[in-house]
Amino acid sequence: MFFRKKAQAGAPQPAPKPLPRPAMAPASPAIDLGGEPDLRSIGRMLWLKKTMIFGVTFFAAAAAFLVVNAMTPRYQSEARLLLESRENVFMRADADKGLTDRGTIDQEAVTSQIQLVLSRDVAREVIKKEHLDKLREFDPAVGGQSIGQMLLGMIGLGRDLASMSPEERTLAAYYDRVNAYAIEKSRVIGVDFKSSDPDVAARVANAIAEAYLASQRSAKTDQTRAASSWLAGEIEKMRAKVADAEAKVEAYRSQSNLFVGTNNTSLPNQQLTEINSQIAAARGQKADLEARAKQLHELVRSGKPVDSSDIANSESMRRLTDQGAALRAQLAEQSTTLLDQHPRIKELRAQIAEVERAKRAEADRLARQLDNDAKVAADRLAALTASLDQVKKVASTTNEQDVQLRALERDAKSQRDILESYLVKYSEASARDNVSAAPPEARIISRATPAIQPTYPKKLPTILIAAFAGLALSTGFVVTGALLGSSAGAGVPAYAYAPVGYATPDFADPHAPLPISTVPAMGMPPLPHVASPPLMPQMKPAAAFAAPMPPLPVSTIEQIAQSLRHAGEAGRRVTVAGTARNAGTTYAAITLARTLADGASVVLVDFAFGAPNLSVISTDPNAPGIAELVRGQVNFGDIITRDQYSQVHVVATGTVGNDAAALAASPYLSTIVEALAQSYNYVVVDAGSVADAPVDYFARLAQRSVLVTADPADVKTRSARERMAMAGFGDVVLLAGATQASVA
Repeated sequence: MFFRKKAQAGAPQPAPKPLPRPAMAPASPAIDLGGEPDLRSIGRMLWLKKTMIFGVTFFAAAAAFLVVNAMTPRYQSEARLLLESRENVFMRADADKGLTDRGTIDQEAVTSQIQLVLSRDVAREVIKKEHLDKLREFDPAVGGQSIGQMLLGMIGLGRDLASMSPEERTLAAYYDRVNAYAIEKSRVIGVDFKSSDPDVAARVANAIAEAYLASQRSAKTDQTRAASSWLAGEIEKMRAKVADAEAKVEAYRSQSNLFVGTNNTSLPNQQLTEINSQIAAARGQKADLEARAKQLHELVRSGKPVDSSDIANSESMRRLTDQGAALRAQLAEQSTTLLDQHPRIKELRAQIAEVERAKRAEADRLARQLDNDAKVAADRLAALTASLDQVKKVASTTNEQDVQLRALERDAKSQRDILESYLVKYSEASARDNVSAAPPEARIISRATPAIQPTYPKKLPTILIAAFAGLALSTGFVVTGALLGSSAGAGVPAYAYAPVGYATPDFADPHAPLPISTVPAMGMPPLPHVASPPLMPQMKPAAAFAAPMPPLPVSTIEQIAQSLRHAGEAGRRVTVAGTARNAGTTYAAITLARTLADGASVVLVDFAFGAPNLSVISTDPNAPGIAELVRGQVNFGDIITRDQYSQVHVVATGTVGNDAAALAASPYLSTIVEALAQSYNYVVVDAGSVADAPVDYFARLAQRSVLVTADPADVKTRSARERMAMAGFGDVVLLAGATQASVA
């Protein structure tokens, strides 16, 4: 092999001798060498048919002109609505006055309002207000149905007006002319209406906007009225419940003697409180009297001057004190002129002593009086204590009844609170039961005005489109006719190459001419097998073909590639094998892979473990290959390289060593092919020679096969082809290897 010898010897090889140029025969100008249409012939055909093309174009434009002028024009008017919250804060309920966010109008809300604008209720209101059912434009049955409409309705191409009610006909025409949409990135709704009368279009568009606002007001008012009616009924029910609950409370209180005193306190509890306060006062009074009496007794016994607040407050004690003071004054006055033994002095002193004795007697009397008062206070304290014990017993017996009474009172209070809340809501709803108190959540920001120019039909664009369609159709018919006409003569080749045969050279001789096997005429259909024409005279002596045999059909690389493309999934895997090692198998596999790489992803795999060659064309000749992957030394992504001269990916054999037979029979090869088939459009397998390769195993990997031979008429070629067919290859295509070697 050329690449292997170059890699082993490292010496430059002489260039192959030039091939003889095949003879050419004239052919039809409609098909070029590759079987593609001749653009010059197509252009010539278009020029010949120019009158017909321009005639069809003009006819289409004229027909469109007549049609658009015969159609009834329609005028379009638009009104716009802005969605916003227009509720006054003073009209809100007390519970909602503190709210700042009354709900965001998002895109879903805008879409919902559009559906409300297009609702049937709004449509009926507009039809009734504008009397659209009286116009023939909206009810074709007004004034009688025409014969054409009746016939179209009978055959199903038009509406059967007789089977539709007047409302259905008017609504159908109405919805055919109305359109509501949201203005992008805003809360504005546009309402369009079309009519043959511009004034009608403007009036109906404005009527739709007003009917929509009226429906919103009516919805809010109806909601408020419904709430008022419901609250009125609930209030009557709650009043009866409150009266019943309060009657139960009073009846139970009377039955249990649980009467209430001041501060909503039961009588036993109130008595307990009062008796406790009286006992505290009695105890204080008793202690005070006892202390005052004790103090007076001590003053009387000690002989000290009797001075206390009780004595000072006594009238008798004050009189005696004043008398004693007067006597002491007289004694002092008389002592200035009289001696101590004077009778007057003695009399005054005796009177003073009598006054002091009287004062002590009065103090003793006051002390006894305080003792008596203290005893009275003690008796009162004992009486209050006994009364407290009695009241405690009464209060303890009424605790259970008081618990039941409180439960009844709570029930009555809850019913009363609900009634009061209903009364407040009812008063608010009654105050808001007015159309002006419930503004709609939208307003008209742009009213519709009568249009000046019709919006339908678009005359100039329609005529231009019709003319272009006529031009395109007529041109397409001419081009299709030219292609179909040229395809009828596709069996006649444009250039018939006369095949030239060479004897199979010895590749060991670098100066030997490269053999060329029979090559079919170019331009033939992409069939797998093409019968070769009769051979031209041989360039080699006739002795090379001493025993001539009928040659087998041979295909070209282009035909094989085209056949694989047409085969679909079945053509994504192909095995390339040779009748011998020097048949040019590697060159054929490389050429086929590069041909398939035009517009597809292709990987070329070298399974010729006995004579590996593909690493020579790789961008990394020393990269690991299948041998290292099977041994588990590298990963799958490490073995894939690229062809130096194309987009083909290459998977080499790697370092085979003495494991060629074991690698060729490894079950892991099928896994490799399956993995590559998942990532590439085509997998081309170089299996080497048929004699060395296990063709039975490769037939399971790729049933499409190419047999490369140096001599298609050789007996070995027939034997190798039969062996591959018996191994399971469904389609064995024969290829001349020497020609592909020169191409590669």
